[in-house]
Amino acid sequence: MRQGWTWLAGAFTALAMVMPAKAETVRMTVSFYSAQTGPYYEKMAEEFHKANPSIDVKIEVVNWANLLQKLQTDISGGTNADLSIIGTRWLLDFVKDGIAEPLDPLMAPGFKERFIGPFIKPGTIGGKTYGLPVAASARAMFYNKAMLAKAGFPNGPKTWDEVIAAAEKIKADGGNGFGLMAKGTEVDVYLYYALWTHGGEVLDANQKAAFNSPAGVKALTMYKMMLDKGLTEAAPTNYTRDELQALFKQGRLGMMITGPFLMNQIAKEAPTLEYGVLPVPVGTNPATYAVTDSIVMFANSKVKTAAMKWLDFLFTPAPRIAFTKGEGFLPTTIEEAKDPAFTENERLKVFVSLLPNARFAPTVTGWEDTAKAVTDAVQSVYLGTSTPEAELNAAAAKANQSLGK
Repeated sequence: MRQGWTWLAGAFTALAMVMPAKAETVRMTVSFYSAQTGPYYEKMAEEFHKANPSIDVKIEVVNWANLLQKLQTDISGGTNADLSIIGTRWLLDFVKDGIAEPLDPLMAPGFKERFIGPFIKPGTIGGKTYGLPVAASARAMFYNKAMLAKAGFPNGPKTWDEVIAAAEKIKADGGNGFGLMAKGTEVDVYLYYALWTHGGEVLDANQKAAFNSPAGVKALTMYKMMLDKGLTEAAPTNYTRDELQALFKQGRLGMMITGPFLMNQIAKEAPTLEYGVLPVPVGTNPATYAVTDSIVMFANSKVKTAAMKWLDFLFTPAPRIAFTKGEGFLPTTIEEAKDPAFTENERLKVFVSLLPNARFAPTVTGWEDTAKAVTDAVQSVYLGTSTPEAELNAAAAKANQSLGK
């Protein structure tokens, strides 16, 4: 009998030695950038698993408009994934609420040095790295070469005065001059382009609202004047960024400000469209908006080491180049930036050249409410319900309450 038990125990030991260890599962929520986003991450997860059989990666794709609300709901219920793409501007609130995990203790030596400095900086709070820049872009002005040449600006307009002059000519020819975005995400940012380039700031040195300054009023008054004179598309509060981009791709819009991702869309959907890319028009000084989306690890993850191993893979050159080229973003790591797709693309170089003058969304608690207050003010002005000065002052009061000022 004892010999039987000895044999049985040995059999179980041998079986345990040949059976693979139970795989850990890393769950990741990613934002939908294009039809390529889901397939890209599924392919990367498959490649990673082949090299790391003990780790499975499960991907969930969520539309950007719903992402923050979904994350908040999942976090409240304790059902959130281990990792997620987020808007970097949300990061401070995640850190203050103890939701985001500092990544530095999990990083391999040299990992952080892979990143381009201006893009890793927004994800670093209190000297700790909480967010890794997965997507980055700056904003520039696209212009339709045929329309602008006919308007007398064959090389595109460089200043706001030239934009207005060109839009007047385009209007006289029956077209839409300047695209004015006033629906969906980044409505507030569209105001900041004119605000910054006229010397204004969104917040002052004390993190108090400053967008209602004379420069801010001048910026919004300029946009409203362009709208009233018919120099923009009709009813801008009906147009999201995607809808404005659709007008541009159809050759029905002379100028608009957006990110480098539009270049990929034009190449696929309107390959014969002749267009140029220029810096954001200047008032008194150059400026643009730069944005990163970050990957964060949640503090309640039970598989932090495995999740970091997956991140290490994602931020190697080949996966990064595939993602950035496919989605039409700017490189966030030093090695991917050396790829010819970025170094030999003249239009993309315009975006890269703008980075020294780029502004990021302030990393402050209450930023989302501040952006909404500005958005509401802009929309009210365009709808004719109030004046730029009154609306910006009211928005500043709301913003300061959200900012704790």
